[in-house]
This record gives sequence, C-alpha cells and structure tokens, in this order.
Amino acid sequence: MTIIQQAMVLAAGLGTRLRPITDTMPKPLVPVSGKPMIDYALDALADAGVRRAAVNVHHFAGMMEAHLAAYPRLQIVISDERAALMNSGGGLAKGLKLLGPGLLYVMNADLFWIGEKPGAKTNLQRLAEFFDPNAMDLALLCVPLERTTGHNGKKDFQLDPDGRLFRYADGGDNPVVYAGAIVMHSSLLDEAPADAFNLNIYFDRAIEKGRLFGMMMEGEWITVGTPEALPAAEAVITRHSAGA
Repeated sequence: MTIIQQAMVLAAGLGTRLRPITDTMPKPLVPVSGKPMIDYALDALADAGVRRAAVNVHHFAGMMEAHLAAYPRLQIVISDERAALMNSGGGLAKGLKLLGPGLLYVMNADLFWIGEKPGAKTNLQRLAEFFDPNAMDLALLCVPLERTTGHNGKKDFQLDPDGRLFRYADGGDNPVVYAGAIVMHSSLLDEAPADAFNLNIYFDRAIEKGRLFGMMMEGEWITVGTPEALPAAEAVITRHSAGA
C-alpha cells in the first residue's frame, strides 16, 4: 500500500463570499456542525497516514496559527502569506519548500467529504494507490454533481473511461466536480514561478500531455461558500451521523 506522509493544505483565501462570518474569523475556522472546516481536511490527512503538513495562512493568520498549533494529530508547519497572497499554485510552490521531496497530498481547507465506508480504505488512501507517476502528473479526487452539497453546479472536468480528465465541454460524457484533493510528486513544481499563479496552469499542461487523471470519491462532498450554505451542509452531516 502506498502511504504518503506529507501534505500541503491551501488555507490562505479571504473567504469573501462567507461574509459577515469571515469578518471576524478565517474561512477555514468557520465551524460546520461544531467542527472547524479545516479540521475535516486535517483529520482526513491524518487518517490516511500523513504525519507532516504545511498550511498557508493570510486572513486572520494569528488565529490560524493558534488553532493549528493546538491540532494534535499532525506536525504542522506554517507557510506565511501575510505579506502577499500567492494564489493556489504560488501557495503550493511556496509551501513545498517546507516539505521534503517526494509524493504528497494537496488539500483545500474549505472542501471536505463525509460518508466513507467504515473499515475500508479512505478516499485519500485510494487516491494514493491510484496515482501512477509513470503515467500521471496529477491525480485528482472527483465527485459527481449529484453527490455535492453547496456547490454552484459547475462541472469541472469530464472523466474518460481510462481515467483521464479533460476540461468539461457542454454535452460531454461523465461530467465530474473536482473534490479539492490531489496526489502528485513535488518535483512537478520544481520550475514553478516564484510569484502568484493559479494551479489550473498545471492542470491544463497535464491535460495537454494526457497526464491528468481522476478518481471518483466515495461519500458526500460538501463545500460552504456562503452563509446560506451552512444549514444545508449541517443537514447532510446530521443525516449521515444518524445513519440515514
């Protein structure tokens, strides 16, 4: 079994659509069913065997640092973006400097899932085993639109029968939503720019080479982008907790 022991968690966004909640706290610390959003991601990483994670911070950085310092299940190092936000790609490239070379997970701090089968391999463990560095630049965790809560309805990719991902075009077969988790090798970003850039650049490069792959997750995927999305997210969690 492939065990990946390091991760980068992208957590530096401003969370503007979640105002007024994010006027007083960073988006990753907004509680969903009594648990800070980022802890769902951190718990998933710890459950998959990760030991060390880099987390980038910007908005209410001090609150983030205090929370992360108290998180018990991972060794967490801070990638400080107080001076300037680096976007998803720049933030990842900067955070990688705090980790060792090799395979890693990349996780968004504000997207998570519930409902994995007890006793079975987790979605992240399955994604690690799915990743083939000889054939893939990145392996993305994906979810069908009907198993999302709080999503805006956008279809990100289409998943081919061989597992390759392509940008979704109207009418395309097997549309999927990117679930916010990646397995990749750190060397992919060895030549990355030093300034802010979007990770979608690397997605598109991988698509051009036929090296962007996707794997369908198990369970229900949740995103909380607005205050109105919180009740829906908590209702799904309550339903799963009750075994429904």
